[in-house]
Order: sequence, then C-alpha cells, then structure tokens
Amino acid sequence: MAIEFRRKLYKRGGSYETTIPIQLLFALDKKKKHNVVFKFDPKANRWYVKFEEREEEGIG
Repeated sequence: MAIEFRRKLYKRGGSYETTIPIQLLFALDKKKKHNVVFKFDPKANRWYVKFEEREEEGIG
C-alpha cells in the first residue's frame, strides 16, 4: 500500500513555505539537529527529500 501526504503551500512574507509532516520524521533522533535536503531529478521529473544530521556549530 502506497502512502501519500499532501501539504498546503502557503505564502509567508516574500516566500512560499510548507511544513514537513511528522510521519516523515519518525526515524530521526530528535535529540540531534538535522537539515532537510530537497533534490529534483529532471529526468524523472520528481522531487526527493533527504534528512542529514547537522554538525554541531562551534563557538569561536
């Protein structure tokens, strides 16, 4: 069975935004910080979403 999510795209200031559904975040360690990477494959005409752990930002 395929799972499908639909999210509203909304205007916020001078840009458009959407939220990441919590169902997509189940495998992430919530104690760590992550970046969300959106990648477009023009051959397949599809977007892919990837989560990568963010390195701790040092002070100084």
